[in-house]
Amino acid sequence: MAVRIGACLRDKETFMDKRLLLVLPQNERGFWGKVTRGKTGFVRLSLPTLAALTPNDWQVSILDSRAQPVDFDCKVDLVGITSFTAEIPSAYEIADGFRKRGIPVVLGGVHVSALPQEALHHADAVVIGEAELIWETLLRDLEAGKLQRIYRGENLCDMRDMKIPRRDLLDRDMYVACFNTVQATRGCPFDCDFCAVTGVFGRKFRTRPVAEVLEEIRAFDTRDFLFVDDNICGNPTYAKELFRALIPLKRTWGGQTSITLARDDELLDLYAKSGGRYAFIGFESLSEQNLANLNKKWNRAGGFGEAIRRIQKAGINILGSFIFGLDEDDLTVFQRTLDFVFEHRIDAVEYHVLTPFPGTRLFETLESQGRIIDRDWAKYHTAEVVFQPRNMSVGELQNHFYRTFRESYTLGKVLMRTFRSYRGIPSRLAMNWSYRKKAQRMPVVD
Repeated sequence: MAVRIGACLRDKETFMDKRLLLVLPQNERGFWGKVTRGKTGFVRLSLPTLAALTPNDWQVSILDSRAQPVDFDCKVDLVGITSFTAEIPSAYEIADGFRKRGIPVVLGGVHVSALPQEALHHADAVVIGEAELIWETLLRDLEAGKLQRIYRGENLCDMRDMKIPRRDLLDRDMYVACFNTVQATRGCPFDCDFCAVTGVFGRKFRTRPVAEVLEEIRAFDTRDFLFVDDNICGNPTYAKELFRALIPLKRTWGGQTSITLARDDELLDLYAKSGGRYAFIGFESLSEQNLANLNKKWNRAGGFGEAIRRIQKAGINILGSFIFGLDEDDLTVFQRTLDFVFEHRIDAVEYHVLTPFPGTRLFETLESQGRIIDRDWAKYHTAEVVFQPRNMSVGELQNHFYRTFRESYTLGKVLMRTFRSYRGIPSRLAMNWSYRKKAQRMPVVD
């Protein structure tokens, strides 16, 4: 078992010769996943999973640089860093700091998988895609002095016999929303133009054996947990089997799913009966044309209201997500979306500025049109405008985004949504209070 002292391993703490430091970088500009007073939301599983994949003759520690400073003088033999696009400038800075001291660095994650040649300017090696099938090979190559520049698995992980993430290496006190997170599936059956999921995990929807998922959940020391899957209901047959198996455990959970959940009575019923208390749903837009442009026309805007009613009637709270800045959006989109959210009393809502992440078709389209105006990756956190909108100015999109978010989380609106019914009040209160704090950090605009 690793010992974390200032997130670095010291000679006196272990007789092992090989030391691995895994680092999660930060994004000071963003509103999502931000650490305030040493606290953040839920556990991201990439680094704890990588730690579990590391052979026992390596000593491992995990540093979340959002909460702790990086000690570049700590004694390690390899540094591994994973990163989203908005965190990649921080990842590169950390990587450069260790490499200046002669410590090799490997970079991976969504952004690195999309732009590996960029990442290689800051790393000794990069991992493209999933690490499960190549991580031990990379470590043994390093030991033999034969580290390659690029590692890419020939196949995707089939999700059987997966390693249990090393949660024991995490600072539990910094996670206020949910410490116990779990993954049951990878990939997404849909292929939306703006989403980077299929670029890394593929469109093929893979499922983990239900018995193995339950074994991990049974070991949780809390009653509540979170599925971090991109679409927990992506395979309805599998989801029903999983939810049936969860019912006897009497746990409570949340996850991300598509609006198609509302079209399957049995799936909806099992989601609720298995303890599903809330669902993150990407509505994206009230415009059918926008949805078609995003390759998301199966998301029928005309049926949103009825779908919301059915999901809430089942006892499931909805965290809805909308994107501003799509090509059919003009200045009326903000009020129309607000009116829709309030009319249907969506339990909590988050808004995003359309963001062209590298590796997506959206990036390719806007790039070909010359509409990407800012390549400061730190701004790619879906709350800053980095492209030229079609029917409004950059400033109008940015300011209306801030205004809409703040207006959605006035105290009156929070209370209205929280107390729309007696059922599920604790979940709604927690979601609304968390988003209210985010909204209050956004600039006040005229």
